[in-house]
Amino acid sequence: MARSTHPSAQAGFADRIVADTLDDALSSGARVYGIVGLQGSGKSTLAAQVAALAERRGLRAVTLSIDDCYLDRDAREALGRDVHPLLVSRGPPGTHDLALACATLDALRAGERVAVPRFDKLGDRRLPARDWPQVDAADLVLFEGWCVKVPAQDAAELVAPLNALERDEDRDGRWRQYCNDALAHDYPTLWARIDRLLFLHGPGFERVPAWRWQQERALSAQAHADGRARRAMTREDIARFVKHFERVSRQAQRTLPAIAERVLRIDAERRPLELS
Repeated sequence: MARSTHPSAQAGFADRIVADTLDDALSSGARVYGIVGLQGSGKSTLAAQVAALAERRGLRAVTLSIDDCYLDRDAREALGRDVHPLLVSRGPPGTHDLALACATLDALRAGERVAVPRFDKLGDRRLPARDWPQVDAADLVLFEGWCVKVPAQDAAELVAPLNALERDEDRDGRWRQYCNDALAHDYPTLWARIDRLLFLHGPGFERVPAWRWQQERALSAQAHADGRARRAMTREDIARFVKHFERVSRQAQRTLPAIAERVLRIDAERRPLELS
């Protein structure tokens, strides 16, 4: 089984939630089961737990994050020069290698031997392909990401800046227009490969800076354990960074409850409140 290597500050979901999620995937016949939620909501944690339970039941399970399919830094730097400087920052729509994501899911679904991509967030680069885990076949793929199946906004909704980042660094709206166009025209081909979707519905975007700060501390702890030098982001850095994701995150909160087949409401501490 190939599991996510991304650090997490979360202890994990209760056994009943994990078992219910796996049972839902299996009973629905899903080969690719999507998990979506705001940054820090516990997507990778839940995916890893479900994959581990599937393995204990004798199934072959693989986790893949949309984060593992980021464009490498040189490609994002090219976008920053050619389109907009904000596209150097990984994460928003338009900064993923969609062809890689689609090819990986297709190979996993077909039962082919495949190298599963992994992205090094500490180095802000994709790991060399020789270091990707090799998977012979998969009965179930857990595909998680913060923007999975989020629909694009109408053009009129893009006009007014949503936060200080958009107001000061995207004055003409080119960056948010590029991201929205990608979400509208490029990402649906990837979303079509997902058979069923679970939405971790948190209390709102306002909680994301605190959740992302927990992730930053986990990343720093991993870097220290690995003996790697890394400049840790400050809380002020985090506050600016998450503004890159605010527009699509708020769109997710508005739209995904009606799009996802299952919705798990969680509180500010990521404790499950209600499953529907």
